Amino acid sequence: MEVSICKSFILPLLTIVLFISLPQTATAANEAYTNFIKTKCNVTTYISLCQKTLIPYASSVKTNSTKLCKAALDVTIKGAKNASTTVSTLKKQKGITRIEASIIKDCIEDVKDAVYELKQAVDAMGHLGDKDKEFQLANAKTYASSVITDADSCTDGFSGRKVNPTVKKMINSSMANITKLASNALALINHLF
Repeated sequence: MEVSICKSFILPLLTIVLFISLPQTATAANEAYTNFIKTKCNVTTYISLCQKTLIPYASSVKTNSTKLCKAALDVTIKGAKNASTTVSTLKKQKGITRIEASIIKDCIEDVKDAVYELKQAVDAMGHLGDKDKEFQLANAKTYASSVITDADSCTDGFSGRKVNPTVKKMINSSMANITKLASNALALINHLF
């Protein structure tokens, strides 16, 4: 009889203790993952942007630097797709001059190239376990760097041309965002090993 009373008392008590300790363990783990990302972001040029965009990935990245680099590239892809939408929307506005339309068309192509190159960088990161690890890492760096060149190409289209300041500002802002995100991803890749 004492054994059954003991069992009926201990089992619920252990269950309560387990449920109390699990959230604390999960919270500690999430805090460790967040701190990992914050520390890694310190090597980037745009630290606060890095933290803001990558901390939401903490539970999937955990403390894996390669996963963090892939997440940074994924964030940059999303940023490039958003920029593409913004630039495409400008193309459809009334009152766009022929010069502006030409610049916007070229810019859309630059952003498409950037998205392609980012996807190639993600693919290269997925092959870091292969025999040609250094080659794949170099590819990832090259592709991520090319994204910055693409964004610069887009904004260079304005050089020496008279364009609507609002159009120029929107495109410059979109390209600056891509550049910052790609720069952060590249910095993380450069400090991977």
